[in-house]
Amino acid sequence: MSLHEYRRKRRPGRTPEPMPDADEPEGETTAAAPVFVVQEHHARRTHYDLRLERDGVLASWAVPKGIPDDPAVNHLAIRTEDHPLAYATFAGTIPRGEYGAGTMRIADSGTYECLAWTDREVKIVLHGSRYTGGFALFRTDDDHWMIHRERVPPPRGLLPMLAGGSGMPVDDEGWGYELKWDGQRALAYVENAQVRLVGRSARDITSSYPELAALAKELPRRGAVLDGEIVAFAGGTPSFAALQPRMHATGDAARRLAANTPITYLIFDVLHLDGRPLLDVRYQERQRILAELDLAGPSWHTPPAFLDAPGETVLRAAEQQGLEGIVAKRLSSRYLPGVRSPDWRKIKHLRQQEVVVGGWRPGKGVREGRIGSLLVGVGTHDGLAYAGRVGTGFDEATLRLLGERLAPLARESSPFDTPVPADHVRDARWVEPEVVVQVSFDRWTRDDRLRHPVYLGLRDDIDPRDVVREP
Repeated sequence: MSLHEYRRKRRPGRTPEPMPDADEPEGETTAAAPVFVVQEHHARRTHYDLRLERDGVLASWAVPKGIPDDPAVNHLAIRTEDHPLAYATFAGTIPRGEYGAGTMRIADSGTYECLAWTDREVKIVLHGSRYTGGFALFRTDDDHWMIHRERVPPPRGLLPMLAGGSGMPVDDEGWGYELKWDGQRALAYVENAQVRLVGRSARDITSSYPELAALAKELPRRGAVLDGEIVAFAGGTPSFAALQPRMHATGDAARRLAANTPITYLIFDVLHLDGRPLLDVRYQERQRILAELDLAGPSWHTPPAFLDAPGETVLRAAEQQGLEGIVAKRLSSRYLPGVRSPDWRKIKHLRQQEVVVGGWRPGKGVREGRIGSLLVGVGTHDGLAYAGRVGTGFDEATLRLLGERLAPLARESSPFDTPVPADHVRDARWVEPEVVVQVSFDRWTRDDRLRHPVYLGLRDDIDPRDVVREP
């Protein structure tokens, strides 16, 4: 490795490029995390330069058509002179008349892993914002190489990323906004002409939504992992109540319901595409990739993401459409599976809360001998905190379903780790805290109880251990 050729082609003082004092490499490679940079070079012909830290210099290739996204396509890469390490942060304009004259900007940078490095082959794994995953450079003739994106199998066992904050960001700079849908969260694994759906609790829910099998035809040859919300509409707005029968049906029952209660899978993120992992790619770039897929069909749709609109404007639009609110997402955020991240924030018009059922009280009159109200709680650092009674919002089918679910969970003592008022304990039937339901409510009271809670539906897709008080 030498910088002799780099220095020979450039005249000190006439170019803003970094100029080493000698031909020798500037330093040793950082073995733990060598850096890479991809620079977009607007020279006589616009091209991209890939540079990899190696033995104290940046080994460099000019890539006329850019770094390939598709593993099925190889791009030409021309080996050029080694560059000094300082070039990894260079951006600017090389004056006319100088070697490489034109504007240079950084398209992406990060670290990389080296899997193999010989005179004829270089295999690497990039960890950047725009470029991630495995690549292979292989020599064809003299300085001519080809660059190939390795196909990486889709990851398994992912859980959806969750919003860990609430309230509108202080300003819109660096944030994008999406409409919030009231449905069932689902990751869709599309692979080998098949679709597999996984809910928030990692439960396979594929059989509940047979119409989504056709989504595989939208991605021929292109394995993908998508994130979205399964929604049932009533009167043009999402209805969690209408979705309830679909969530709990499988097999023939699900196929019959599909004809009468259609659903739409609203796709708002892409985590893996055609062998390319995207978890470490910025949210803004993932949205660009998702938009290019143009996924729209009889039972799926890609709703718009508002990356340059004021949050208050998007919130007003959500209210006008009868939606519960919006989600703010930091444009630079990575996708963190299973994590409640402050990079995603909920902004709601309507107050809703997931709660864990810890018991129930028998009803009176027409409900005698059946559930009259549910005793519910939310998770805290100290355990399951009692949050009050839910006694409205039930229909006959719901009461039967809840009775069937709670009967085998009976226990003798309260599962709550905070006191339950004496008048609520009277004639209570305690159950193991394994069932999650969703409620709407007016507000939290001073003693941390739900005021005027209304039952909305059963949440089999949510692990009771994940239920906490919404910010």
